[in-house]
Amino acid sequence: MLFRESAASLADRTHLEGRLAELLTENFLHKHHHQPQPAEVRSWERSIPALTNALVEAGLGEVEMLLEYGLPLTSKRADVVLAGVHPTTGAPSYVVVELKQWSEAYPEEDDPLRCRVPAYPEPVLNPIEQVRGYCDYLVSFNGALERIPESVAGVAYLHNATEFGVAGLRAITEDQRGRMFTGDQRGALLGYLRSRLASKPGADAADALLQGKVRPSKQLMAVAADEVRNREQFVLLDEQRLAYETVMAAIRQARRANNKQVVVVAGGPGSGKSVIALSLLGDLYRRGIPALHATGSQSFTKTMRKVAGARKPEVQRLFRYFNSFMEAEPNDLDVLVCDEAHRLRKTSANRYTKAALRTGRPQVAELIDAARVPVFLLDQHQVVRPGEMGTVEQIRQAAAEQGLGCTVVELDSQFRCGGSDAYLRWVTGLLGLEGDGPVMWEPDSKVQLLTAESPQELEDFLAARRAEDFGARISAGYCWKWTTKITPSMTALPPDVTIGGWARPWNLYGDRALLGAPPAPLWATDPAGFGQIGCVYTAQGFEYDWSGVIMGPDLVWRTDHWVVDRTASKDPSFTKSTPDDDVDRLVRNTYKVLLTRGMIGTIIYSTDPETREKLRSLIPLTGEESPQG
Repeated sequence: MLFRESAASLADRTHLEGRLAELLTENFLHKHHHQPQPAEVRSWERSIPALTNALVEAGLGEVEMLLEYGLPLTSKRADVVLAGVHPTTGAPSYVVVELKQWSEAYPEEDDPLRCRVPAYPEPVLNPIEQVRGYCDYLVSFNGALERIPESVAGVAYLHNATEFGVAGLRAITEDQRGRMFTGDQRGALLGYLRSRLASKPGADAADALLQGKVRPSKQLMAVAADEVRNREQFVLLDEQRLAYETVMAAIRQARRANNKQVVVVAGGPGSGKSVIALSLLGDLYRRGIPALHATGSQSFTKTMRKVAGARKPEVQRLFRYFNSFMEAEPNDLDVLVCDEAHRLRKTSANRYTKAALRTGRPQVAELIDAARVPVFLLDQHQVVRPGEMGTVEQIRQAAAEQGLGCTVVELDSQFRCGGSDAYLRWVTGLLGLEGDGPVMWEPDSKVQLLTAESPQELEDFLAARRAEDFGARISAGYCWKWTTKITPSMTALPPDVTIGGWARPWNLYGDRALLGAPPAPLWATDPAGFGQIGCVYTAQGFEYDWSGVIMGPDLVWRTDHWVVDRTASKDPSFTKSTPDDDVDRLVRNTYKVLLTRGMIGTIIYSTDPETREKLRSLIPLTGEESPQG
């Protein structure tokens, strides 16, 4: 949240000082460590006063206004949450308000969930649905609302629009959590606000909301089975919902007009790509529309088969690999959802492929051929193996070569790492993937970041978090040889990852549980995985509450820059023919993946003393965040 004040006080501040936008810009910069977008500042200058004046005119000057209210566990923000007292019940009452400066908007191709606004190049989510999603999400994740879900209402206020200019948006159902008012319905808006809020102080209700306990995130695997088999489990927000609706519109069009279209959904770690994939798959499965889910990750696919398809073979068969479509009939499927598409390879052929299928056809072309609507979900900074090549541009080019349209939806929100955009930027800056290099970490109350002085300290800290019922895993750079053959004479897994006197095994190799350890594909989701160290191939695509990351000698800090030592890597996918530049990029991407698995926090240890010193200088140690604390 950027600012909180009663409507009357905010109106005085706006009228007397005229510097509300300046104040919010200062607070934004302090909280997020970068300047807000110009469009956001314009909204603060024009839209917030329009709402504030309406509240004062309605006699609701004592209602509390929470500006740019951050939704729990995500980087998404509601424009305003109004907190007050219900005029009839006297209970806390909240109205989430989405403010738009639009003067006109039209449904996209008769699909009112997506709309066209003249100022924007791409369709956006209908604001009625947008604010409804915010309300549903808030009720799902703020403990203060658990027993009073009916206390939350949602309004989209298009104060510059007339009913004529946006009438087409009303084709979707309006209800308590999603309704729209235009500038020529100002009187109706005042009446509605009076029906939800009394002319009494709202400070106590605001306190209760802000102090509400955040419920743990619905982690992907924990709800996958219900999502795919039974009902929708996830609340999709903004671009997530837009991506979902874009795919559903493409499916309708493909069925109606025999039209084929490629959809790409691009976003960083935790932006909700796999949630969108499962939501699509679940919805299509329940509607009886032929669809499959494919990845290039053995761990992810096998986990989904086990979790979502437990004792249900027809669900297990929904989950395939990218190389499963070499012999597929063109357009045999309505939809193919390609998750983790940054793991696409040049071709599907390997040493076991029969000669007749070794055509050299690109894997991306096979996947596009297989369905009327191929959907690719990817993060270009998660390419960690030589030969992986899934990028937006490559998929767009492959679509163009077949004469097909390609729609790209960018996800800019963040649902992992506590919803902290600042943390993601810190990681990409630390590793030199984006930005100006490493900077000091400024705690932002969303995610915790710590360093450890030894692997034992790191492990002890995470064990303490597990004792508090949090999930935790330790992962490491691929700097130790992995014992892949477990013999009957072994009584314990070999301690491959050895650092001084501390030694732990890599996660188990293969698909069978042995010696108390889960099989490799289930390391990230089975509680017994804590005893072993995961590598990037078993961690990628998953999330857990607390993440411990061991940086090995393949990436070390020397004076003022990173040095990648390819000789320190034991990754068998790096060969002599892999260029140094590729190894450099892939090692950095590997640590980006490992450092962005934690939902609540991350603790880092480096085996190199100079690198430890560098990390210590960047990550301030506070009493409550101390590994010993």
